[in-house]
Amino acid sequence: MIRINENYLKLKASYLFSDIAKRVTAYTTANPDKPIIRLGIGDVTEPLAPSVLKAFHAGVDEMAARATFKGYGPEQGYAFLREAIATHDYIARGCPISADEIFVSDGSKCDCGNIQEIFATEGLKLAIPDPVYPVYVDTNVMAGRTGPNLEGRYSGVTYLDSTPLNGYVPAIPTGASDLIYLCFPNNPTGAVATRAQLEAWVAYAKANKAIILFDSAYEAYIRDPQIPHSIYEIPGADEVAIEFRSFSKTAGFTGTRCAYTVVPKKLVAYDLLGNSHPVHALWNRRHTTKFNGVSYPVQKAAAAIYTEEGKAEVKAMTDFYLENAALIRKAVVDLGFTCIGGDNAPYIWVNTGTDSWQFFDKLLNEAQVVCTPGAGFGKCGEGHVRISAFNSRANVETALARIAKALGK
Repeated sequence: MIRINENYLKLKASYLFSDIAKRVTAYTTANPDKPIIRLGIGDVTEPLAPSVLKAFHAGVDEMAARATFKGYGPEQGYAFLREAIATHDYIARGCPISADEIFVSDGSKCDCGNIQEIFATEGLKLAIPDPVYPVYVDTNVMAGRTGPNLEGRYSGVTYLDSTPLNGYVPAIPTGASDLIYLCFPNNPTGAVATRAQLEAWVAYAKANKAIILFDSAYEAYIRDPQIPHSIYEIPGADEVAIEFRSFSKTAGFTGTRCAYTVVPKKLVAYDLLGNSHPVHALWNRRHTTKFNGVSYPVQKAAAAIYTEEGKAEVKAMTDFYLENAALIRKAVVDLGFTCIGGDNAPYIWVNTGTDSWQFFDKLLNEAQVVCTPGAGFGKCGEGHVRISAFNSRANVETALARIAKALGK
């Protein structure tokens, strides 16, 4: 008889954002006259920049003529985009990354989930922050690297607590780890890691022959010049780290789908006998086997953000969301809460001091505002909510006024 992958049965009954959607749907069905403002899920609201749209149209037009039509492209991405990424995102920052170490994909969520397929399932020691983007944990559960979920945490995982006491930047574990997930600027907390903190993680990974999976999807929001945008700004990181980047939050590609993953050629992993193998070759094999590449017009559009015009437009777009974030952060502080984020990230992580789902329900039912309950991101997220800056200015201002009224301020 056909059998299922029973690791899926270990997963919690539902995905965080599915739970949120169900509650919001139930509320709107019962209250059709009360419009909802969504400051929960991190989806952008502003349209694609003019230079991006122009390039997108040009790419589509090329598909209409035999001489310029494109069929299957290189699975790793077209050279024009990979070279632009290497030049502007890495070489310009002194990072030793070349175009052939970059793999273009349809989203960082996919890559963060898929990358673990090339590593062992038996005996691998995981280190994952808490709170955390759920994909990191859930895909490892699906692969069979964890035990059951016991009181909100899976056995077999070293959880890296991110709390008010450590500024929401987890400390390096005392024991050894093999596969380490880090995300800065962080989703959900908005916290950033200093150069010294990243240097310590690189040294730890080297000492343990470990690999860091570094999710840098929100680097475009960093404004502090002292904060690294890439882990490869740390010497030696290209020997121990894989980096994920996305055009979704940088340039509004959530509905267009384009991202990339950097796998340096110096990076190695080991077999049971202790022999080293280049991870770049393993990922290339997986990528070319299971992925047929991002469409040509989309890659043309992505490359446009590296033009001078595109850079200015992307900066203006991220500045707009950061201005929203500053308004949210100020309002939260004025209401008497402590928070982090909103300065180098589009998320504000609010310490509510109460049950996070109850706080979510209060804002939904009394202010018609959707946030994200911190408990959905892990045990350390309890007592917090994430508020997203991705919305129009008018909606943000209206939402903040509603929240103040609902909380009696």
